[in-house]
Amino acid sequence: MSGTMIVTGGSRGIGAAIARLAGRRGYDVCVNYSKSKDQAEQVVRDIEASGQHALAVHCDIGNETDLTGLYEVADRELGPLTALVNNAGIDYETAIVDFETDGLRRVYAVNIFAPFIAAREAIKRMSKKRGGRGGTIINIGSISARYGGLPGDVIYASSKGAMDTFTLGLARELGPEGIRVACVRPGLTRTDIFNSNIGLERAIEIAKTGTVLGRIGEPEEVANLVLWLCSNEASYVTGTIYDVSGGR
Repeated sequence: MSGTMIVTGGSRGIGAAIARLAGRRGYDVCVNYSKSKDQAEQVVRDIEASGQHALAVHCDIGNETDLTGLYEVADRELGPLTALVNNAGIDYETAIVDFETDGLRRVYAVNIFAPFIAAREAIKRMSKKRGGRGGTIINIGSISARYGGLPGDVIYASSKGAMDTFTLGLARELGPEGIRVACVRPGLTRTDIFNSNIGLERAIEIAKTGTVLGRIGEPEEVANLVLWLCSNEASYVTGTIYDVSGGR
């Protein structure tokens, strides 16, 4: 199923890889960004080069008004929604003994509240009980939900654990409405999220011994699974969680 896809945090890293591949697979794509305007606009140009429509929308997804406004722009500019990828996420590295409540709230606003709100708005548009065509919701989680995360990353890891539960419950709720839901959990992947904690070079070194395949993952390897889950080839797949972690 193609149509229109919204990718939150689609300007960089895994989100950008998903958005570009979606364009090549026949989707029109709404790319959300918060700071990286130039990178988001480059992703849009790449999608348009694939022959699809795309737009970049500035939005603080931790703000409900901004997030609902994103959907209104996509409705107006791209047409009926058929896929949502809840990709945007932030980190807050701290020992729990030192954490500040504002940092905790911000991580949960972006990593948990926003996916709930984004899913709510997507359901209104995709649910067959509401006149939609059906579709898919893919939540981008993290392998850290299984082991508690890198040192100082308990807050991030806990937010991704909540994403697992959200996926399972939402799939049961939405199956009768023609919407499939799945979660993809990347492991160590070459993105700039590591800039806020251990650094990319350290992540690459950890991956050499911490994964079965002995290397860090690439954003495109996550995107491949996401687009398969959105396709008709995965039409009997819902309520599932997939690790893309090199065996970590």
